[in-house]
Amino acid sequence: MSVPPPTSQRTGPRIEQIPAGDDRLRLVCPDCGYTAYVNPRIVVGAVATWNDKFLLAKRAIYPRKGFWTIPAGFLEVGETVEAGAVRETWEEAGARIAVDDMLGIYNIPRIGQVYMVFRARMLSPAFAAGAESDEVRLVSWDEIPWNELAFPAVQWSLTHHREMAGQPGVAPRFEPPAMHWER
Repeated sequence: MSVPPPTSQRTGPRIEQIPAGDDRLRLVCPDCGYTAYVNPRIVVGAVATWNDKFLLAKRAIYPRKGFWTIPAGFLEVGETVEAGAVRETWEEAGARIAVDDMLGIYNIPRIGQVYMVFRARMLSPAFAAGAESDEVRLVSWDEIPWNELAFPAVQWSLTHHREMAGQPGVAPRFEPPAMHWER
């Protein structure tokens, strides 16, 4: 026979209030005082290249299924942002990369995400679609399907990468003020 959980675990945070010392509404458990904080998710990715070609993956999942993206996804607990970009590139595009430097940090507050994108080199020309991709390609700048890119941050990252070509130690860029699609 199992012991039922304490009341707070059965009911949990359900009262919306501003906790003492805070400045915004949060869900709080009236039984034990636990406060549920909802924080932004970190998305990590890489603009990976091989011989001046860009690695792109066609999304096999929602949102934006059927649209092209750079390899990117949510950072896992216990993972550095660089390791996350390497893992996502392997999972989505079957490619091994070496991370060079930070390319951009893009804030998307409407959906509670922060994108951290790196510039990276593929270690070989090998790639293959992973479970979340229908197709993967190496494309030249002129072959990038600009009207079929999944997210604004993909366009921002590719454009910044092009502008910084050949320059070491790229200073990160941020989302363009005129392109705040979340507003």
